[in-house]
Amino acid sequence: MILCGYLVCRYTALNRTVWEQVENLVYFFLFPVLLFQSIVKSPLDFVATSSFIVAGLTMGLLGIAMAYSLPHWPWLGRLIDPREHAGSAQVAFRFNSFIGLAIAERLAGAEGLLLIAVLIGVCVPLFNVAAVWPMTRHAKRGFVRELVRNPLIIATASGLVANLLGVHIPTWIEPTTSRIGAASLALGLMAAGAGMQFSSLARGKTLGLSVLLIKHLLLPMVAFGLSRLFGLSAVQSTVLLAFSALPTASSAYVLAARMGYNGAYVAGLVTLSTVLGMLSLPFALAVLR
Repeated sequence: MILCGYLVCRYTALNRTVWEQVENLVYFFLFPVLLFQSIVKSPLDFVATSSFIVAGLTMGLLGIAMAYSLPHWPWLGRLIDPREHAGSAQVAFRFNSFIGLAIAERLAGAEGLLLIAVLIGVCVPLFNVAAVWPMTRHAKRGFVRELVRNPLIIATASGLVANLLGVHIPTWIEPTTSRIGAASLALGLMAAGAGMQFSSLARGKTLGLSVLLIKHLLLPMVAFGLSRLFGLSAVQSTVLLAFSALPTASSAYVLAARMGYNGAYVAGLVTLSTVLGMLSLPFALAVLR
């Protein structure tokens, strides 16, 4: 899908002018519907999965800390551009929820699907806040203002509230929301391809290598350690390891582009992360597990 977006944008009449409007559609409508539906449709039992939730949140916080500490490393910080880092640090800890949902269902059936839904429900708000904050700071925008207006955070927060209140999507509208969710995945990936410029990656190889190393090597190892530390069950450990090794979110590109950052560079990182997921998932699920 990413390759399709790249080729269509460069070799047909559907050029960047068209894809800028597609980005708006994905960011303000399609992705929020996907997030809301993913969180609402599975009941969250916070008591039965408390250790699992704490392990997932701890892993997320450690990923965020590693990503944002990069400019402060003595031997690495001088090679990293602060603005590029603000837009692309999110690649190190965000995840592709659709791939996660599909993999969890195949690994552990309904139980795996429920566990990944719990992680999505508790981690998406944290990760979206962590992704938005440095971009608003470097862009000198009001953080709270950008936060309350962010459609991804609004969708996630309202989904959690609806889930806790026991509100469900009506049966008659589920086919529509499911198709919107599927469209968001397809168009989000194609939009990432349309905005992709591999030449941008050449200007930030140190930063790109660092965030991808955190995402695809360090986080699976952190998840392995946390699964032992918290004494998670076999199924919980499997889902946590799969969650840690997922490719980064395709919406990372959309978020960076919409907030005025180097979307082409982030799109390149999303592409490389998708490819590296083919290695990190077997590493987490076969080697570490």
